[in-house]
Amino acid sequence: MSTQSEEPRRSGNPEKPDNPDNPDNIDYMTDTRPIAAGETAPGCKKRDPIVVAENVTRSFGGINAVDVEYLEIPRHKITALIGPNGAGKTTLFNLLTGFDTPNSGKWQFEGNSLAGVSSYKVARMGMVRTFQLTKVMGKLTVMENMRLGASHQSGERLSKALFKGIWGGQEKKITEEANVLLTKFKLDAKKDDYAASLSGGQRKLLEMARSLMVRPKLVMLDEPMAGVNPALTQSLLDHIKNLKAEGMTVLFVEHDMHMVRHIADWVVVMAEGKIVAEGPPADVMKNPAVIDAYLGAHHDVDLGDSEGIKELAAELVADEESIVGTENAGIISLDVVAAETDRPTNPDSNNPARGRRSAEEPTRGEQPPSTAKDTE
Repeated sequence: MSTQSEEPRRSGNPEKPDNPDNPDNIDYMTDTRPIAAGETAPGCKKRDPIVVAENVTRSFGGINAVDVEYLEIPRHKITALIGPNGAGKTTLFNLLTGFDTPNSGKWQFEGNSLAGVSSYKVARMGMVRTFQLTKVMGKLTVMENMRLGASHQSGERLSKALFKGIWGGQEKKITEEANVLLTKFKLDAKKDDYAASLSGGQRKLLEMARSLMVRPKLVMLDEPMAGVNPALTQSLLDHIKNLKAEGMTVLFVEHDMHMVRHIADWVVVMAEGKIVAEGPPADVMKNPAVIDAYLGAHHDVDLGDSEGIKELAAELVADEESIVGTENAGIISLDVVAAETDRPTNPDSNNPARGRRSAEEPTRGEQPPSTAKDTE
């Protein structure tokens, strides 16, 4: 019986032995070796982690935004970090990349401790990130934005900045690298335009291309599809997969479950600051803890399956406690808001039922019957 499907394809380089442990001999797009070192569970160890975080916490007042007991990010894989709004995903990004300071914990990148390391030093080590709200320099051209992304530029030092002969050659090479990336991301026609003139999707592409000027080992993308025109969605997906094909590790935050299932090798789920589930996309999306984190009920629904979503919608329509399928679907009923506002504070008083409007309550636009006291 052939084991070809179970082994990663080799590079076939005659100068290098066909050693499966040699990174140069592995095709990361076809590598099917197990990601987890043992049983799959929240905080499980990975076969080859690039990031290891232990007991990382961050609180704001009395709210624990991040409380990660243990987390490993697998190397050369695309890992999705998902969870409901407020789960702590972006805060965790900020902590790992030096944009925020945790209350406690330690974390490593390629065996090097990052505790207390400034964000620019983290980037120079090969761990770069993009932002949910793009951080392009709007008053600089696209090419100037790209040049800013390159590290170790001799012209950045004041003592050498006045002498173009020192840094001119390096800038020429940086420009050539930037042109290659802009062509790859289909932004070469915009290289002389101001970044402020780009669309939201083009800014996402520019930010991703600029991050590659550092030649990173780990690329962290915070909601790369947010606000992107559907026409550019496939292009972004292809670029993310290409990062993996080129030997980089990708960690991204996303809410689109279909996208997660399509490109992710591994999924980490956060809820209320904690890691509640980990595993392959197909398994995670059927995990009751994951569905509970998003919906609070209906554990038999597969969030990554369109048929599962239809089934959930049908269940909610039949649910007497749900407003799905009613005129108030998708909004907070103004009648409910008014009832809560006018509700007496006396605990012994007869409070109207919360949630659905009772038959005696007037509908929107109707006036309650007048009383003798009102006419006075």
